[in-house]
Amino acid sequence: MHKTTARSPVNSQPQQATVVSASGVAGDDREFLFTDQDFERIRKLIYERAGISLSPIKRDMVYSRVARRLRATGLRSFTAYLSLLEQGDPVEMEAFTNSLTTNLTSFFREEHHFPMLKEHLRPRMKKGAVTIWCSASSTGEEPYSIAMTVAELYGGIPNNVKILASDLDTNVLDKARQGVYPLDRVSKIPEDMLRKYFMRGSGAQDGFVRVRPELQAMLSFRQINLLDTSWPMRGPFDAIFCRNVMIYFDKPTQHGILEKFVPLLTEDGVLFAGHSESFHHAADLFKLRNKTVYELAEPAKKRAHRSEGR
Repeated sequence: MHKTTARSPVNSQPQQATVVSASGVAGDDREFLFTDQDFERIRKLIYERAGISLSPIKRDMVYSRVARRLRATGLRSFTAYLSLLEQGDPVEMEAFTNSLTTNLTSFFREEHHFPMLKEHLRPRMKKGAVTIWCSASSTGEEPYSIAMTVAELYGGIPNNVKILASDLDTNVLDKARQGVYPLDRVSKIPEDMLRKYFMRGSGAQDGFVRVRPELQAMLSFRQINLLDTSWPMRGPFDAIFCRNVMIYFDKPTQHGILEKFVPLLTEDGVLFAGHSESFHHAADLFKLRNKTVYELAEPAKKRAHRSEGR
């Protein structure tokens, strides 16, 4: 992961500034001046970089998160910081993007999906390699939940199932690779599974668990931006998890991402979506199979079959 080099401020004690509110009226005192123009520049930058559409109600959240980057870089105004980003500083652009991505996750979140994954994979158990892509893996709880589900289905750690775990945020990917979690994060995992798939810490690591290496070996981690014009893998995948991500994109962006999923799925592959996500606007690509589980629509299925290459 890149580290941001701090830039020396002109004055080590930034002055308090009056914030211009969303309505354009001067508001409460804050550390940095934050104008409507600043907010619009941030909205444009994060949309172009990550496809995230920030609504006006996110203004206070944006100030809070991006202000941390001003402190880290030693810059004293949003104007100066945004100019740095617009000049193309790649290290700071990564840190800026990480600051605005949301990483709410937990083990076996939306638990109804995991029995569905088992049933989807059961006919494939004797058919050779199985590949799964978790496209928003955050700090790792979701891809490790997928791995545990697969291991339970196979009765052990299979050597023919591979899981690609990706995210845009490099900070959370580092945590996912480490596979270390406080006990309260794994409290909902059944005790027998906890013993099978995690090691309890002791001494300085007391109160933590670590994913067992044999389970972790099923996963590979990679930074992938869903907004990139091309992705560094060819597939095909038997299942793609893209849960609670599309809600941050507008409909055209969603459709563009879904269109790129099509040639990466096997003809009978499935897409797992989040509980508040619906793809009715992409009926040419996907159709609902079960609760927030989609399969390829007929025209897209033909396209996926031709590009499958198996």
